[in-house]
Amino acid sequence: MDDEAERAAKAKKGSPFLTTAQAAHYVGLSRRTLEKMRTVGGGPKYRKHGRYVRYHIDDLDAWSTSRAKRSTSDA
Repeated sequence: MDDEAERAAKAKKGSPFLTTAQAAHYVGLSRRTLEKMRTVGGGPKYRKHGRYVRYHIDDLDAWSTSRAKRSTSDA
C-alpha cells in the first residue's frame, strides 16, 4: 500500500491524472468500488485516455467535497 501512496504523491506532483488504483487510494476506497461506481454511477468523474481510465485530482476533490455531511440525518 505504501507503493500506491508513493505513486499517488508522485502523480500529484507531475501529472494530475491518476490510475484507478491511485485514485482509490487517494479517496480511501477500494479499486473495485471505483470500478463498480463507473458502472452503476454515483462515483467521481473519470476520463478515458484511449483504453485507459484516468481520474483527475480536481474531479476527485470535487466529488469528495460534494459528499460532505454535517450530521447523520443529512440526505
